[in-house]
Amino acid sequence: MYNNDVVLTNNLLHESVEKGQAEPVEADSLTRELLDTNKCYILDCGVEVFVWMGRNTSLDERKSASGAAEELVRAAERPNSRIARVIEGFETVMFRSKFESWPQTTNVTVSEDGRGKVAALLRRQGVNVNGLLKTTPVKEEPQPYIDVTGNLQVWSVNDQEKILIPAANQSKFYSGGCYIFQYSYPGEDREEYLIGTWFGKKSVEEERASAISLASKMVESLKFLPAQARIFEGNEPIQFFSIFQSFIVFKGGHSSGYKKYIAENELPDETCKEDGVALFRVQGSGPDNMQAIQVEPVASSLNSSYCYILHNESSVFTWSGNLTTSEDQELIERQLDLIKPNMQSKPQKEGSESEQFWDLLGGKSEYPSQKLAREAESDPHLFSCIFLKGNLKVSEIYNFTQDDLMTEDIFILDTHSEIFVWVGQQVDSKSKLQALSIGEKFLEHDFLLKKSSGETPIYIVMEGSEPPFFTRFFTWDSAKSSMHGNSFQRKLAIVKNGGTPLLDKPKRRTPVSYGGRSSVPDKSQRSRSMSFSPDRVRVRGRSPAFNALAANFENPNARNLSTPPPVVRKVYPKSVSPDSAKLASKSAAIAALTASFEQPPPARQVIMPRSVKVSPEAPKSKPESNSKEKPISIRIESLTIQEDVKEGEAEDEEGLPIYPYERLKVNSPDPVTEIDVTKRETYLSAAEFREKFGMAKDAFYKLPKWKQNKLKMALQLF
Repeated sequence: MYNNDVVLTNNLLHESVEKGQAEPVEADSLTRELLDTNKCYILDCGVEVFVWMGRNTSLDERKSASGAAEELVRAAERPNSRIARVIEGFETVMFRSKFESWPQTTNVTVSEDGRGKVAALLRRQGVNVNGLLKTTPVKEEPQPYIDVTGNLQVWSVNDQEKILIPAANQSKFYSGGCYIFQYSYPGEDREEYLIGTWFGKKSVEEERASAISLASKMVESLKFLPAQARIFEGNEPIQFFSIFQSFIVFKGGHSSGYKKYIAENELPDETCKEDGVALFRVQGSGPDNMQAIQVEPVASSLNSSYCYILHNESSVFTWSGNLTTSEDQELIERQLDLIKPNMQSKPQKEGSESEQFWDLLGGKSEYPSQKLAREAESDPHLFSCIFLKGNLKVSEIYNFTQDDLMTEDIFILDTHSEIFVWVGQQVDSKSKLQALSIGEKFLEHDFLLKKSSGETPIYIVMEGSEPPFFTRFFTWDSAKSSMHGNSFQRKLAIVKNGGTPLLDKPKRRTPVSYGGRSSVPDKSQRSRSMSFSPDRVRVRGRSPAFNALAANFENPNARNLSTPPPVVRKVYPKSVSPDSAKLASKSAAIAALTASFEQPPPARQVIMPRSVKVSPEAPKSKPESNSKEKPISIRIESLTIQEDVKEGEAEDEEGLPIYPYERLKVNSPDPVTEIDVTKRETYLSAAEFREKFGMAKDAFYKLPKWKQNKLKMALQLF
């Protein structure tokens, strides 16, 4: 380990001392208080290894911590372990879930220098850091984890039927109504769907039941592929606001059920009218996520942290609290275009309001200044479920992974602010239809004793169609849900195939960045499954030309084997050279190449051009005769081909000179000349290579290219 790094492993705290030795520190449990802002930490969770970097640590300390984590994984020979780096104040839900306690907010003071270091490291990890270097604190908004470039349709529920709302009005809801929405967005290999219901605070039970029934039929008609959502007014998740972008809630309603209810109970009709007095609280983080909520038109409804719109038949006022920002005030103008588009507003600042403004609100009174608290996302908990005769039994799964989701069962993921009911592919149809009831029962029992609200959003997720806002809680491999058979058969298939799942469809991806619907990308941008990744690992030692040649051998069934491949004809012409030794070496290279793709011995003769005739004595020619005539770079290329054929013999190199490590280093005082400087490690002897890299050459060349380069850089060989 490195100085100033701390390792948290197996729930034990280890703090480094001099000479890189780690000693355990007594700690009963993992809590946020153990993390010192002046240090870096490593949390080893087996499959996942987290590197936590305190805000007041230097860049060198953070690099050391990252290097220590990579060394930890490499030394333990855990190729499947994934390293995730988190910075203080930007911790992910998965990282926080490993601790027994984590405060909702952590006050961290950071200098401009420290803020710049945070920005640099986040930028290297692909995080958008626009605004991070400003002197004002960064407004950290939760991510929706859903592509917001899709198509939205909304229906209002009236008795037993649903009525499609025109696109111009589909973001205007009434508190006395129930609504169904269907959102489709581009997925990995097909269009993905989210179908949900929204219940206003004053909606009636009969129309809620009707909305659930109608939405269930929509899901069933799409073969249970869509994710489902049940949402109550005032508890909307970020995904809901993001797909609507601009959302307005009016008082009252127009449905038959609502009008019948207020008539039977002799209640006043609160439905918003153009000529009536109405007060709207404006909230949100920007043009793509803004809401206007109608509240009681009294002064006590005001709040210093928000902006408001107040209107009657002839006047419109905008009111800005003292704790609002210029971004908040910009949202007022945008919402005015939707609520009162043809009237000039009269701006009001808190503390300098006009008498007419207070008259519309019935006079002055005290009002709060703190922002309205919303349910915060916290540590996720996974439960397996048994639902029998209306009774729900659950069992929590600790330190859960994707493999705990068994295809025959139903599971619940509780994140406190919302719950997900995951339904396996092999669950029977009757149980699938009960998924929402299972979620409601779970909230009713409050198994975690967190006083969860019965109006917490519920998502129903079908195996194989998991949305990214669900998969983000796991280290997710979408190929696993594409396999056939029960859980045992799937695991057996993975074992037989060396850890690789058998696919029946292309792997789905999780979108990384999302843009607003106002700028819909073209098809070439949206169809990302065929895009080339610059980080794709290339096969060791193979040039682009070599890969082009190899491509002709990868699928022998796709062509007539009696016909020589085009690339072979081009590289080795039909005209027979009188130099039989050279022809023999070319034939041997082709034979070696076919062996690298596991071709049977007879295929070696078939894929050779018919016109190339090789004498029986030719293969006996000594390789040294050619190696002296070729440049060293060509000999390296031929050597790497031999290594691909015989990976176990990668250390027994022939035809290349061996140099000591001290002469091969980049800053060597006595450097070696006439070598390929991109492959300095190739010239090390097998023994010295193992001593410096801690592994054999064949093991080194199996590592990803970026990891090879990182190890070479550490040894000054790159």
